[in-house]
Amino acid sequence: MRLNLNLLKATITGALGGLLFGFDTVVISGVIDALVRLYNLSDYGKGWTVAIALIGTVVGSFGAGVVGQKLGGRETLRITAVLYVISAIGSALAWNWPSLMVFRFLGGLGIGASSVLGPVYIAELAPAKIRGRLVGTFQINVVVGILVAYASNYGIRLLHLGSAEWRWQVGVAAIPALAFLVLLFRIPRSPRWSVSRARIDEALEVLKSMGAPDPDAELKDIRDALAQEHATAHEPVFKWKYRYPLFLAITIGAFNQLAGINAILYYLSNIFTSAGFTQISSDMQSIAIGATNLIFTLVGMSAIDKLGRKTLLLIGAVGTSGCLAGVAWVFHTQTHQSALLWLLVTYIAFFALSQGAVIWVYIGEVFPNAVRSKGQGVGNASHWIMNTAIALEFPVLAGRLGTATPFVFFAIMTVVQFFVVLFTYPETKGQTLEALQRRLVRD
Repeated sequence: MRLNLNLLKATITGALGGLLFGFDTVVISGVIDALVRLYNLSDYGKGWTVAIALIGTVVGSFGAGVVGQKLGGRETLRITAVLYVISAIGSALAWNWPSLMVFRFLGGLGIGASSVLGPVYIAELAPAKIRGRLVGTFQINVVVGILVAYASNYGIRLLHLGSAEWRWQVGVAAIPALAFLVLLFRIPRSPRWSVSRARIDEALEVLKSMGAPDPDAELKDIRDALAQEHATAHEPVFKWKYRYPLFLAITIGAFNQLAGINAILYYLSNIFTSAGFTQISSDMQSIAIGATNLIFTLVGMSAIDKLGRKTLLLIGAVGTSGCLAGVAWVFHTQTHQSALLWLLVTYIAFFALSQGAVIWVYIGEVFPNAVRSKGQGVGNASHWIMNTAIALEFPVLAGRLGTATPFVFFAIMTVVQFFVVLFTYPETKGQTLEALQRRLVRD
């Protein structure tokens, strides 16, 4: 199977939800201080302003699996695109804090659902030998979205728009959201979903259009795998035989956030200003962080099908734990603040080439066809639940116990992650989804 034009177009479109995911999750870092002043928010109010979107992602992650199995990934992604548009425009026009919270929650629904269905859609189209790289385009789009958000915040700030500045910063996301919605009407359904609905001719046509060298054989493999699992639209994911895939998805989702990545990205400007940087210089440092994130995500993507998922996770855990310990030391001693940028840049590099590159690929691989969307939803919900808790508590803990405290916790968690991955995670590179199903599902 080659990367033909149809496969490339479907992959790029499915991954575009990742750009909106990245943009929407971190754009708040540049506007949170303005919102604190405007609405006179406490540390808890500040945390809730960030976390309300993440609560939406948890709901969206759980709901996306069920809706995706019923309607199909493509149709459900269209719903997420509409949510992105409403959230961007509504947030920009918000008339008070509660209305802003409602629109941020709707955006969170879109983020959670697209983080489940985008990788699943791509995984179900991609050939095994390049599946890691193709699914990884979703994560590349996430980090591109993060970089675009930081650059957009900086650029809009330079326009000196006054009290309307934050509205422009959150509202500009409507442009790529509309583009995403339009493109979703130009891609096919997943052939695996079509087979699950007995639309055999439709599935075969998609496999041919994607450039499969032997579409009939691949179609038979998909049908056999679904028949073996007695797959139906109502197959539950919380069954004993799926215990191993559930363990893998839930733990990798949790460890992704216990490494502190999104707490850092959401509160990056606050972290830099607490170390003595100005708002403008904090925005510039954020762009450096975002650029590093993009570059090393590309490095991770180039290595994921060569070194493997497990090896990258182990390398990243070692590097991130050391950097987090260094950041904690800077804030504890209140010295060597100039090292903060380099410690965070190095941390981002290790995270991006490991956890950042692997998580969405891995969760999309470990579940069988019958429950893949639902399983992806469970793993993503684990990620977003942990993300919500950390985002909510980070400003409170930093304010009460000092900024060093959360970084000590994150450093310890990455050490724990190293040993869990070392002793319990299987390698998945180079194996078909059906082969992984036979290996990981245990009666």
